[in-house]
Amino acid sequence: MEAKLTAKGQMTLPKEARDFLKVKPGSRVKIFLHPSGHIVLLPVIPVAALKGIVKSRRSRPPTLEEMDEAIADGIVARDRRTVGK
Repeated sequence: MEAKLTAKGQMTLPKEARDFLKVKPGSRVKIFLHPSGHIVLLPVIPVAALKGIVKSRRSRPPTLEEMDEAIADGIVARDRRTVGK
């Protein structure tokens, strides 16, 4: 997959990449630059989208470790759904 840069240095993200990242017009993406020359694009997920992903059976708030684990589980589950398409 490739994209062409305009004279202003802009490019259109190909539809296949937009669908894979589940981004739409107006969505924000985070760009990571690796020293190896690779570029990684990740969608910026609004904090509101994380509400309710941590299920606690206790009366205490979840720990940071529990929240990190729940976030990782959600990412893995999302990626499995994406790969199956």
